[in-house]
Amino acid sequence: MNLDLTAEELAFREEASTWLRENLPTEARPPEGQEMRAFDLAWQRTLFDGGWAGINWPTEYGGRGLTDIQQMIWYEEFAKANPPFTLNNSCTFVGNLHGGPTIIVNGNEEQRSTYLPQILKGEAVWCQGFSEPGSGSDLASLSTKAEIDGDELVVTGQKTWTSYAHVADVQELLVRTDPTAPKHKGITWVVCDMNSPGIEIREIRTMSHVTDFCEVFYDEVRIPMSNVVGGLHNGWRTAMSTLGFERGTAFMADQVELAATVERLIDEAKIRVGPDGKRPAIQDDELARRLSLARAEVAALRAMTITGISRNARTDTPGPEGSIVRLFHGELHQRVYQLALDIIGADALRLTEVDGEGVWTGPYLQSFAYTIGGGTSDIQRNIVGERVLGLPRA
Repeated sequence: MNLDLTAEELAFREEASTWLRENLPTEARPPEGQEMRAFDLAWQRTLFDGGWAGINWPTEYGGRGLTDIQQMIWYEEFAKANPPFTLNNSCTFVGNLHGGPTIIVNGNEEQRSTYLPQILKGEAVWCQGFSEPGSGSDLASLSTKAEIDGDELVVTGQKTWTSYAHVADVQELLVRTDPTAPKHKGITWVVCDMNSPGIEIREIRTMSHVTDFCEVFYDEVRIPMSNVVGGLHNGWRTAMSTLGFERGTAFMADQVELAATVERLIDEAKIRVGPDGKRPAIQDDELARRLSLARAEVAALRAMTITGISRNARTDTPGPEGSIVRLFHGELHQRVYQLALDIIGADALRLTEVDGEGVWTGPYLQSFAYTIGGGTSDIQRNIVGERVLGLPRA
C-alpha cells in the first residue's frame, strides 16, 4: 500500500490549512451546558457554510464525497492549527460519526432527507442510547423494552453513560422489541426525539469534573415506527455498523490529536527538569525511551488507521478489524497521559485561567474512559480473536 499523498491530496491539505487559519475560533469552548452546545453547533454551521462538513459523506447526502484519507488530512491540519478545543469531545460527535453514517448505510430516503441535513448544518445534537446499568460490555443483554402499539413503539427502561443527553435533540436508541427472541435477536435501532413525553434525564458528574454523561429514563415513551432504522428486530446488525464506524474511523481526530500531544510532551521534556533534579527530562534515559516509543506508537496507529481506511473503501462499511485500532488507541491514550504526568509532575495540577480544567490532569482522568467506552479492552480482544483471527470462543 502506498502511503504517499497524491497531488490532489496535497492540494487538499493546503486548502484545509488555509481555511482553518482564517476561520478557526480563538475563544475557549465552554466546558458544559447550553453554552457548550451553542459553541459546538455554531462551529458545525461554520464548517457547513465553508464546505467542510461531511468531508467523506456522499454528495447526495450533503457531503463533499471525498475519501477517508482526505478526512484524516483535515483532522491533521486541525490539530496543527493549535485549536482551543478537541473534535471528539464535541456534542456533534455522535451525529457526525455515529448516527449520520448509520442512517446513510441503513436508513431509508425519508430518514436520510430528514436527519442528515440537520446534522451537517449544526441544527441538532445527537446522543447514543446503547449502554444500560446491566448491559455495557454485554450490549446484547439490553432490557429496555419497546412494545408495538399500532404504528408506534412504546419504550420503557433506562440507559446510562449517555454522552450529552442533557443537551441532545435526537438519540440513536437500541430497544428490545421481541423479548422471546435470543438476546442478539429481537433488538431494534430507532431514532428517539429527546423532547418526547416520558423521558427523564439525570446528569452524571465524572472524576474529571464534567457532566458529559447522563442517565436517561423512559416511561412509556412513544416513538413512531417510521423512526426504525434498518428494520424491526434487526437492530443488532444496524448497531454493529454503528459500532464499526466508532471502532474504525470515528476516532481519527482523537488519534491525530494524540500524536500532537506526544510532540508537545517532547517539547515539555526539553524544558522541564528530570528525575535527577538537574538535567532536562529529555536527557533521562527512561523518559527518553518512553517518549520515543510513544512517537513510534502513534505513527503505527496512523498506519493501522490508513490500512483500515483502505479496507473500508473496498467494503463500504468498517469491519471487525476496527477493534484492533480501537484497542491499541485506547491503551496508548492512557500510556501517553501517564507519561505526561511523569514528565510534568506536580505542575500538572495547575489550572487554566479560562475554565478551571486541569491542563493535563483532566485529560489524564478522562483517558480511563478510552478502554471502556465503545466496548472494553477485553471486549475488543474477544472481537479480534474471534472475528479477525478466527479463534474459538473461550
